[in-house]
Amino acid sequence: MRGIFAVVLTGLLAGCVGLSNSGPDPRAIEYNAVASYRAPDTQTGASNYVLLEISKSILPYFNASVRTSLRDGFGTGGPGRPVSANLGVGDVVQVAIFESQAGGLFLPQDGAASAGNYVTLPEQTIDANGNIDIPYAGEIRVAGRPISEVQADIEDRLATRAIEPQVIITTALSRSNRLSILGAVRSPSELDLSPRGERVLDVISRAGGLTAPDAETYVTIERSGVTATALFQTLVEDPSENIFVRPGDTIHVARERRTYLAFGATGASGRVDFDDSNLTFGEALAKVGGLLDSRADPKDVFLYREVDGHTLQQLGITASHAPGKVPVIFRADLQNPATFFAVQQFLMEDKDIIYVGNSQSTEISKFLSLINGISNTSSNVPANVVQSRDAFEGL
Repeated sequence: MRGIFAVVLTGLLAGCVGLSNSGPDPRAIEYNAVASYRAPDTQTGASNYVLLEISKSILPYFNASVRTSLRDGFGTGGPGRPVSANLGVGDVVQVAIFESQAGGLFLPQDGAASAGNYVTLPEQTIDANGNIDIPYAGEIRVAGRPISEVQADIEDRLATRAIEPQVIITTALSRSNRLSILGAVRSPSELDLSPRGERVLDVISRAGGLTAPDAETYVTIERSGVTATALFQTLVEDPSENIFVRPGDTIHVARERRTYLAFGATGASGRVDFDDSNLTFGEALAKVGGLLDSRADPKDVFLYREVDGHTLQQLGITASHAPGKVPVIFRADLQNPATFFAVQQFLMEDKDIIYVGNSQSTEISKFLSLINGISNTSSNVPANVVQSRDAFEGL
């Protein structure tokens, strides 16, 4: 029996067989990474994945935020200006014509027959050709023109027949100055635009506001076959991004849930929402309860991510995957005080994976617990044999 125990013990000492772990061994990570980056002059080569030490020197390469912009997307160079509310096909208008005295074209000589010095024409819908008809003025092109311009045009046409005509056009129903807002808002709908001009946030407010967290919400505008997207918080923080909308725009508000995974010797494991537009590595660790004092090795805190090969080339690293996506493992040595500053500035990305390795003392504790179990089992073998023999004799 002692011989069997010695063989089992030797095997466990050689390979620590049977010790449980919640992720890869930190030494195995470093050993299998042919490319490893610790300082600018480190020699590197092709690899299946790249190991990078998180430090202040690499922050500029990985903290360049991806620019999403409504302003740049439509080339306004700024928030732009409100678009005047021109008349359009489908709008319903009403035309009132004033004359300075009775006896003219529209007012009879007996002024009592009229409630005032004007006549109101029946409402008209601007036809598919963009026209309306005015008695004695004929067919008038109105679509795409401001109301003031159409009024002046009608006055000119009636000038030789009416007495000092003045024209006022009112919009009874606007169908052309509308836009649609869809997605993660409380009241998706088609809205009429105010003549004063409205910006994106004004329209979102009229639609009841957001139904998703600000930090995970993107706003996309489709305009004349062109689309542009920006994070909602960008519109709030940068007024120049809160551009004026235009008739015919389609605004789509969408939630893009951003999460990361946490494993190993952390306070909590699982999938975690960002809940922040600029979540850092340090904050992400804090959200899962930080490192477990009883288990974690602060030198072996890892973050897994696929990185564009061009970024690695800028660091002087050549990987077999470049210039495509290269698997990269970032390591943070939290025993180094300077690393705490770096992880608090190192930005997380969607679908990152955090893994915190176990300390050597934890592995030894596991090993001793296993040895203790084997020792107890070995010492109980004679008693177990006697119990089995008695059981068979009873049968």
